Amino acid sequence: MDLDQLRTFDRIVREQSFTRAAAHLNITQATASMRIRALENLLGVQLFLRGRTVTLTDQGMTFLPFARRIIGTAQEGREALRRVERGRVSIGSLRTLVSPLITESLLRFQEKYPAVDVVVREGRQAQIAAMLHEREVEMGILCWPNIDPLVVDLEPLVIMRERVPLVVSPEVAAKLSGQPTIDEVLALVPRVIALRWWQVDPERAAALVRLAQTSVELPTGPARRLAMKGEGLGFFVNSAVEEDVKAGRLVEISPAEFEPLYRDTAIVVRNPAVLDRPMLADFLHEIAQECARVGEIIDNRLHLYPLSGQKPR
Repeated sequence: MDLDQLRTFDRIVREQSFTRAAAHLNITQATASMRIRALENLLGVQLFLRGRTVTLTDQGMTFLPFARRIIGTAQEGREALRRVERGRVSIGSLRTLVSPLITESLLRFQEKYPAVDVVVREGRQAQIAAMLHEREVEMGILCWPNIDPLVVDLEPLVIMRERVPLVVSPEVAAKLSGQPTIDEVLALVPRVIALRWWQVDPERAAALVRLAQTSVELPTGPARRLAMKGEGLGFFVNSAVEEDVKAGRLVEISPAEFEPLYRDTAIVVRNPAVLDRPMLADFLHEIAQECARVGEIIDNRLHLYPLSGQKPR
């Protein structure tokens, strides 16, 4: 039994396909099949039922948590060796929060720790959860609470609440009454921009999509441009449009039937013991400062993990 066999086994479970698993691991499908046959021969059991879809046998289900534990332990061992050789911190963040939360905090951190390697990875909620699960990163910034069943043992250190205003172009806003109805707004801009800020859309956001004649789902950058052109309206997290609103490129509106929306995000780790490393705790404190600037801190447990040279409160 070797790690390549276990990683292949784990990836096939995730992808539910030998072909997709092989592509992700950058190996041939034949190699993936060979590794699984070797693992099954070693264990003396069949791990998968092969057909139109690939599913685990009862024996495969039983073996899966042990395989993942071995993979995780090996990854932790490698990370420990790397940290001995050279300081390194790694974080995975929702794509929309890299710029508002990490950029300035990273500059301050690197001034204090110029020789430390920093890895910042971005992605969607499920991708960040997978990075944490596979221990590719030590900490993450994602929507909270996390409902992804892949990772359930996450420890939130800071929880931030951020406004999610409804915005339109200045030209559209100028034609609206002081407190317009949503029907009045949709009569001028019938297209709603659907952005997946949440793991599950709040009812008000989902209702707006249902009421509109058409909707479009776009990444943040093109979505902002569409709204500025008056070709759509949508809910945007405040950090994504704050500068546009200040500059007058977008206008926040508050239809009578729609109460304000918010998004909660958290800085999380799988094991708080990683904060025994002072430089990691320092980096988290720097990010927490940006959280306080961007939104409202509704839970902060970082006082339990003080900056280097300070005592816990």
